[in-house]
Amino acid sequence: MRLDSAIEGYLAHLERERGYSPNTVRGYRGDLRSLAEHCEAAAVEDAAGLEIEVLRDWLYASAEQGCGKATIARRSAAARGLSRWIAAQGGSDVAGRLRTPKRDRHLPRVLSRQVMDEMLAGLAAAAAEGDAAAQRDLAVVELLYASALRVSELVGLDVDDVDLERLTVRVVGKGAKERVVPFGRPALDAVLDWMRVGREQLANPAKPHPALFLGARGGRLGQRRVHELVTGLLERLPGSGPHGPHTLRHTAATHLLDGGADLRAVQEMLGHASLGTTQIYTHVSLERLAEAYRTAHPRA
Repeated sequence: MRLDSAIEGYLAHLERERGYSPNTVRGYRGDLRSLAEHCEAAAVEDAAGLEIEVLRDWLYASAEQGCGKATIARRSAAARGLSRWIAAQGGSDVAGRLRTPKRDRHLPRVLSRQVMDEMLAGLAAAAAEGDAAAQRDLAVVELLYASALRVSELVGLDVDDVDLERLTVRVVGKGAKERVVPFGRPALDAVLDWMRVGREQLANPAKPHPALFLGARGGRLGQRRVHELVTGLLERLPGSGPHGPHTLRHTAATHLLDGGADLRAVQEMLGHASLGTTQIYTHVSLERLAEAYRTAHPRA
């Protein structure tokens, strides 16, 4: 089997059988395209010629080109997954001994409750003017923060996924796993205003769309627009760190734990397969506690 055919077969397997998201498959495609280019330069065209030394050379070359530990770790995982898939097709699993470098540990950026309140108050003031896009933006940010949703989950919501009586949304997360997530009264008010007024203004009567959040042309709101919205809001705030919508997810999780929520309940709400992934937010809470202690205690 040619290596390029093996890569395409593996990517199709991830998307159709494993249920990986388009963003994840796109990331793996970029990594494996880099591997294919490295193998082509090394005169390796067939999957049978893919040996562990070739993979190690590729990872070493990636590091020499300036790739960080997180990227190297992801590329290593992509190579191991490809190798296992090739073995399942009758080939050899050559990447089983491929080691992954430990990632640098970075605590996620978390906004304070005061900052979140001020941000939402600003969005609410704009929405009160009656502009459809402003009403939508308020509902988007309220729901991202209230339910700690991923952007892909938010834009994938349909109107029927929202239970206005029980204050829950049904989302499809990574691996096509479905879960039900709660939200609060402020988010309910924002969503209701959007559905009753703003959504009606943006909807196309000739082509009704089931999506909860609509774009300017009446179709489903895109992830890029949400990224632009949240990035624009966060760039105006003091402090460093990521400016994307995931910051709102980090913030919601940390505020839940700060408020006494059970770690496993937060894991279920976030849709994490592993409790270890959720535990990063306990470190954030401890860091905030330590910082408060250093700032306030006279004997710190």
